[in-house]
Amino acid sequence: MNRFICIHGHFYQPPRENPWLEEVELQDSAYPYHDWNERITAECYAPNAASRILDAEQRIIDIVNNYVRMSFDVGPTLLSWMERRAPEVYQAIIAADRETRRRYGGHGSALAQVYNHMIMPLANRRDKWTQIVWGIRDFQHRFHRAPEGMWLPETAVDLETLEMLAEAGIRFTILAPHQARRVRKIGGRRWRDTSGGRIDPRHPYLCRLPSGRTITLFFYDGPISRDVAFGGLLNNGEQFAHRLVDAFSPSPDEAQLVHIATDGETYGHHHRFGDMALAYCLYTIESRQLATITNYGQYLDEHPPTHQVEIFENTSWSCAHGVERWRSDCGCHSSHPEWTQRWRAPLRAAMDWLRDELAALYERAMTPFTHDPWRVRDAYIDVILDRRRERVEAFLHEHMRPELAPEEKVTILKLLEMQRHALLMYTSCGWFFDEISGIETIQVMQYAARAMQLAEEIGGVALESHYIHMLERAPSNVAEYGNGARVYEKLVKPTRLDLLRVAAHYAVSSLFEEYPETVRLYCYTTESALSDRMNIGKHTLAIGKAHVRSEITWEEGMFSFATLHLGDHHLNGGVCPLAEEAAFATMREEIKAAFLKSDIPEVIRLMDKHFGSNNYSFWHLFKDEQRKILAQILQSTLDELEAAFQRLYEDSSSIMQFLHRLQIPLPKELAAIVERVLNAQLRRWLAEEAGEVDRLRELAAEIKKWSVSLDEPTLSFAATRRIEGWMQAWAQHPDDAALLEQITTSLDIFDALSLDLDLWKAQNIYFAVSKAVYEDRRRQAERGDEGAKRWIDAFVRLGDVLGVKVASNMT
Repeated sequence: MNRFICIHGHFYQPPRENPWLEEVELQDSAYPYHDWNERITAECYAPNAASRILDAEQRIIDIVNNYVRMSFDVGPTLLSWMERRAPEVYQAIIAADRETRRRYGGHGSALAQVYNHMIMPLANRRDKWTQIVWGIRDFQHRFHRAPEGMWLPETAVDLETLEMLAEAGIRFTILAPHQARRVRKIGGRRWRDTSGGRIDPRHPYLCRLPSGRTITLFFYDGPISRDVAFGGLLNNGEQFAHRLVDAFSPSPDEAQLVHIATDGETYGHHHRFGDMALAYCLYTIESRQLATITNYGQYLDEHPPTHQVEIFENTSWSCAHGVERWRSDCGCHSSHPEWTQRWRAPLRAAMDWLRDELAALYERAMTPFTHDPWRVRDAYIDVILDRRRERVEAFLHEHMRPELAPEEKVTILKLLEMQRHALLMYTSCGWFFDEISGIETIQVMQYAARAMQLAEEIGGVALESHYIHMLERAPSNVAEYGNGARVYEKLVKPTRLDLLRVAAHYAVSSLFEEYPETVRLYCYTTESALSDRMNIGKHTLAIGKAHVRSEITWEEGMFSFATLHLGDHHLNGGVCPLAEEAAFATMREEIKAAFLKSDIPEVIRLMDKHFGSNNYSFWHLFKDEQRKILAQILQSTLDELEAAFQRLYEDSSSIMQFLHRLQIPLPKELAAIVERVLNAQLRRWLAEEAGEVDRLRELAAEIKKWSVSLDEPTLSFAATRRIEGWMQAWAQHPDDAALLEQITTSLDIFDALSLDLDLWKAQNIYFAVSKAVYEDRRRQAERGDEGAKRWIDAFVRLGDVLGVKVASNMT
């Protein structure tokens, strides 16, 4: 068969980590998930690792890893997050590439991606090279092989970038059809104009570069790709398959590759159940032998290019104006056509100015330690991938002059981190959307802020004021901000932190959490050197000293602190670098003495005396811990409110029952009480370890009786977690028929309450247990085992509720 199909998914999220903490903080807009990475993983990346094939009755007959049958690239910064926060999904992606090497003649389906989604034609040569080197090295570290292909962010391309890809050993990349300028047969003379997307996408093309190097270019099928992303083609997997097959030319002898490329998030995040449409599409193609599924590496080996191509430089797949979306007000927007994007050019100019200032400082400050600072930056990816202290020491030993002093090591690491953030600040999403105060643009400005902070710490170079001045020319569409300078002042500058701020977080949070002597706070390690804690009534005082060390730059310091909690959210804290032990001892004794006399005004006066302006409160806690502690503080108030509502509910029960018998609707005031109480009771039941199903049934009856509106997002999320917990417990003890029945009954009740559960994990567990034990239990039941019969009945019933066909009938 000479008909081949390849579906490529470009999986990417911008790096969302707080630049000072190296972790993604709480993002309210992603509720009920912690952050957007977690949410999109649940909606897309995880489902594609275990996608469903359904039969005609819409029951699951197989669960497949889509990554095994598609071509894909995943952003290095996203993979780094997955490795820490979604390890099962991460391992499924890595395993898929191993499997594709077996399937496709030794060619893995994973492509590399430049490191942090920088628009390559807008980058200088040095940054382009580092982006490519880091992307390749990250790929090698994770997939344990060299990449054959590399995805260019937004398929933005110029000849210099292609030259560098070829120099780095990359065989091919993927572009949009409108990026092809003209083609001719290899060895031929006559060029054929292919502008306007008229290139035949069913063949690979050789691109000869000015240096004499070559690289192969695949141009994806534009119309089909657009219909997958925006045209509803994912509504039906079978139609998706036939649309791909219909793209072949009638020629039976000519080898053809029909291939498409879209954002990977299309399959599940942008289009719910898009992963299942993809799975069924691939299943249809393979099971009916409509074409051969392949990947780019295998196809290129078996069918090398016969034609040569030239490209349009400075073009991309997502901007009709080339690459202007990332540097000008070109008219491309995402959701607010009435807004201006005149902020893009000033932001780009500010970043370019900052990049050049940082580069000069880097060269000047790094030269005493190494003869080639930029080669060291390229090699720094090995430290980013493995920050264990011994690995960093080995890196310094290999690349720096010998016998470095501890403070010199800190300087070197700060310089390299400064350069890392100077690259991260060019992440493409910072310019893609409509408004300079959006979370993506705030993120890249935070990277710039971190780079400027490091520059000031290293060389005393104050860059921030001029950077802010340049942002004054970047208009915001939000009246509250006016321009980029105010956005920076209000939304970026307050997020900056240093070791003192980390010590303050430790001091404040230690009032509410029992820390061990040594504790890891994000990318910092804090060691308690002394801690006094005392309580008088509702007042709590903590005095101590702690050593704080950055695990990124190795910067460290000793700090003293005193923190006074007056109850609720009223808190006063002081932190400063520890200067002398005698001064610390005096502070400790004076504040303790005043506190033990219950002289709170004197305690506060003494804290001001000893700590000066270094005062801290709840505002200075890191976001996740702040929410956690405030939830603790609020809990007693919420408990009191809930008890009050419960009393009103019970006191009004008689009159409510009377109104119900008369079929008279409850007054709004009573209806509000009922809604509050029953939502709280259901939420509490879902949080309990051993909630009785009978109680759940009673609650459901009350909710139906009073037509209560439920907090659907919160309760659905909690109910999903409860079912997952039970399913995991059952997987450990699959003979527990009673637990099976409990799960099934609960699912029936949740369905009656119209809760929208995500049953993906539950179905995965059921499917795995079905394959492992069902046949054995079925044979036991056939031999008359009553326990096995009960188990089979409960198991099949649960399968019906979950929509999974039992193992013996699966295809």
